[in-house]
Amino acid sequence: MANKLRKVLLITPPYHSGVVESAGVWLNVAFVYIAGSLRAAGYDPEIYDAMSHWHTYEDIEKRIIASKPDVVATTAFTAEIVDALKVLKMAKTINRSIVTVIGNVHPTFCYDELLKENGDTLDFVVRGEGEETLVDLLNALNDGGDLQKVRGIAFNRDGKLAVTPSRPNICDLDKLPMAWDLIDWDIYTYKPMKDSVLAIVSSSRGCNQACTFCSQQLFWERGWRGRSPENFVGELEHLRDTYGVNVVMLSDETPTLDRKRWEKILDLLIERRVGTKLLMETRVDDILRDEDIMWKYRDALVDHIYVGVEATSQETLDKFNKNIEVEQSKKALKLINEHDIVSETSFVLGMPDDTVESMRNTVELAKFYNPDLAFFLAIAPWPYSEIYPSLKEYVAVTDYSRYNLVEPVIKPKNMTLDQVFDELGRASREFYMWKMHNLDSMSEKKRDFMVKVVNIIANDSYLSKCMKGSMPEDVKNMLKELKARGVHV
Repeated sequence: MANKLRKVLLITPPYHSGVVESAGVWLNVAFVYIAGSLRAAGYDPEIYDAMSHWHTYEDIEKRIIASKPDVVATTAFTAEIVDALKVLKMAKTINRSIVTVIGNVHPTFCYDELLKENGDTLDFVVRGEGEETLVDLLNALNDGGDLQKVRGIAFNRDGKLAVTPSRPNICDLDKLPMAWDLIDWDIYTYKPMKDSVLAIVSSSRGCNQACTFCSQQLFWERGWRGRSPENFVGELEHLRDTYGVNVVMLSDETPTLDRKRWEKILDLLIERRVGTKLLMETRVDDILRDEDIMWKYRDALVDHIYVGVEATSQETLDKFNKNIEVEQSKKALKLINEHDIVSETSFVLGMPDDTVESMRNTVELAKFYNPDLAFFLAIAPWPYSEIYPSLKEYVAVTDYSRYNLVEPVIKPKNMTLDQVFDELGRASREFYMWKMHNLDSMSEKKRDFMVKVVNIIANDSYLSKCMKGSMPEDVKNMLKELKARGVHV
């Protein structure tokens, strides 16, 4: 039977907070998988990254009208949900017969609230991984099948909420088709790297940790699956040869979880001379485990590693259920630095017991850790996170669009929201000015990187307001002296 619903427009909501956008323009790799699966099933997918294009709602309206889709699907973490719903409402306004679908973390856990409040514009919620679910849903709609048999969805039926059983996670990630040819490659760049073409690639899915503030371990049900080293490295070569990709950000939470698999990946990257820089995150304990092969990280062109430190006190780390100790974080960052790999971490602030003094102490302890990059983020109480019940009484902001790690939404017992915001800005200013004072102790590679990054932070990021005009004269003089000595800054 020919599909009645055939054309699927995948749209990213035009949400911006500036956190990740400071460093580059990042594609939505989930849509590459979704589009690949749709196309393999006979559908006609189109990827429209309205967010990365910085398009307005007027632009989005024109695109929907021009594309004439049968289905509009979007995605949303918590801070994006307001804009995502606006996109679906617009689609229904343009054509009531368009089927609207939403997926990702927030809809997976808050589907009841979304369908109850937006039943006139939202048709279906995809819960969990979407590749198989969205195909099954569209097949059922086209064939007049029983929607209750489509695992992993939620929808309204006869004025009541219908929720089907969860779908098991996909076991063999190597078999998933991808649609890299649908990507507008010209817009994806990594700002600190000249002439960069940036891809987001997934080498694994899942997280087996239990951090109480995080959504990922809940979304993946604390499971983990990895692609084979050969499949993953082959994809990097394909992206390099076909689209000129020379820098890749891994979307994985813990790409290094399986030591044997990860070391094989590093070996293949070195042996095949893939030449693609890798930006990644992983856990402190995996870095400590891999102390003896950190040279392979470097030789495989792992260029940037983020490890989640989150807090500088053991008490707070224990509340977050991080399963690491303060000294372990210090050692992991030291190992990364010793191999001339850019080190990054973040500190979650604005907890109920925080004070001006405790937040300023965190900055001093961040200097003790000595990462190249440190970001001081406001705790965001995702409504489905394990830590939410203990934070609920301190929630001062209910607008989900502000749950972006930049704007405080939790009011500490002894601080105002404005004070928290000011201290977050002060923390960044203080830390990066300290890094600038220590430029002459860094390698040439890191000096060059730090100067570029501080310029981006000060002029083109969510931190620009608190950074502008704050570079002291002695730091400016230091830069002049470094230039006079022939140092590339």
